[in-house]
Amino acid sequence: MPKIVDHDQRRSEIIEAYLKVVARDGLSAATSRAIAAELKIGTGALWHYFDGFDEVAAGAYARITDRTNARIAAATAGLRGLAAFYAMIGEILPLTKETLDEAFVVVGFWGRLAANSKIEKTPDLGEFWGGQMADRFREAIADGELLPTIPITDVVDALLTICLGEQVNAVMSAPMVNPTRQLALVDHCLVPWRP
Repeated sequence: MPKIVDHDQRRSEIIEAYLKVVARDGLSAATSRAIAAELKIGTGALWHYFDGFDEVAAGAYARITDRTNARIAAATAGLRGLAAFYAMIGEILPLTKETLDEAFVVVGFWGRLAANSKIEKTPDLGEFWGGQMADRFREAIADGELLPTIPITDVVDALLTICLGEQVNAVMSAPMVNPTRQLALVDHCLVPWRP
């Protein structure tokens, strides 16, 4: 009798193996052979669960997005205003080993997305995260941490661009990826609007 395999569980295991290989050996090492070896299965078995490597990368991107959102929720629990904003930013920017590893997966996925129009588009994190940032800024205005003249939409757009750009800088090992410099960029966007 053939072994019954939970399709969703196996897909999740493949995505986790992909993320583990990237974290340990780098994005370029995350081949189908390396993922299969991590799971101790044959390479061909991967393709019973995914239609190709683009789908694995998309699944990994979605997993990282979910993890980031969960970290943001945990880090901002009980906080408001600028304290909540900075806690949120700390989970998005590539400031730690974990978020740096994630940047490689994210930027790698963006490259696949740019090269393959058949990849399913992902939810707009800019809208989701941007909405959260705007809420934190409104709280900061109410608490006297920011001036009411702050152009919230423009500042949020600039900060989201910084966050996405720092993902690319991380992958390119640019000097700007230094955590102190990343946070200074964020601060620079808010300085004109502090009382």
